[in-house]
Amino acid sequence: MNDKPTIASFADFRPDREKFLAEALAGLGATPKTLPSKYFYDDRGSALFDLICELPEYYVTRVETALLGSIADEVATIIGQDAAIIEYGTGSSEKIRILLTALNRPAAFVGVDISGDALLGVTDAMARHFPDMAVHGVCADFTQPLKLPTLAGSGKRVVFFPGSSLGNFDHQQAEDFLANAAKTVGPDGALLIGIDLKKDVDTLNAAYDDAQGITAQFNLNLLTRLNRECGADFDLEDFRHRAFYNAKAGRVEMHLVSLRAQTVSLGGANIAFTKGETIHTENSYKYSTSEFQDLSRRAGLMPLHVWTDADQLFSLHYLHVGSQYYMP
Repeated sequence: MNDKPTIASFADFRPDREKFLAEALAGLGATPKTLPSKYFYDDRGSALFDLICELPEYYVTRVETALLGSIADEVATIIGQDAAIIEYGTGSSEKIRILLTALNRPAAFVGVDISGDALLGVTDAMARHFPDMAVHGVCADFTQPLKLPTLAGSGKRVVFFPGSSLGNFDHQQAEDFLANAAKTVGPDGALLIGIDLKKDVDTLNAAYDDAQGITAQFNLNLLTRLNRECGADFDLEDFRHRAFYNAKAGRVEMHLVSLRAQTVSLGGANIAFTKGETIHTENSYKYSTSEFQDLSRRAGLMPLHVWTDADQLFSLHYLHVGSQYYMP
């Protein structure tokens, strides 16, 4: 292994303070109030999410990692050699390392994440562990159009999007995201995506409201960011984390509940809260296998393979961008 980093390129397109403030003001000025979940992931938020992934209640990471390990050789055969893997939302490096280790001579890896320090850590680790593979980092909001570096290799381009993060989008946003990802990988490219399955309410509620309160800290960190980066004056003692499964909508919702009537200052605006009013910070949609496959087809993708764990908690989907499905 190399003793020094060999990252081929690192591009920083993360949203700036002005964009963060503008989106926060728009969301908090709406009815009901919202904040974009992508802003969870500053350095502290990324570290807290890593802790969430280790919680006994949060089955997602544990089950997906085991599932990926059990099918990695099969996936590698399907993808073929000299592939370029584009991971959206790098997080920790455990899952991508399983995939890259199984692949036959992966030519390139591109990590895309909104948290710059976390992304640097992952890309540096990948460059050290796979010295013959070109490694790139793109620090950006991957929900927006991306400019990727020129990628080595004559094999497939594959978007890897683990962790059920697609569930943070509503159905139309998810369809649009998949269609854009298809354009990124091009004809004969593919997507390997983790999707959380519908299951009993108690399991879902516990996964997003853990006994140790780590998810609550993760949610409240949004307000800490606004205080630090945008000069807001939120008192975190006046807000409480709330998470629940909305069966009608098919999603877990996360909110921050105002514990009293109050007014908060942000960017020169005064934002009034009534007691019990919430800021809706995140959705996590859950799917049946058939529901997600139907969504994929609407986005112009062909579902070719799906794998699930024995308890039907989680699924991994391989979606192909054939010429007849490619949407230029």
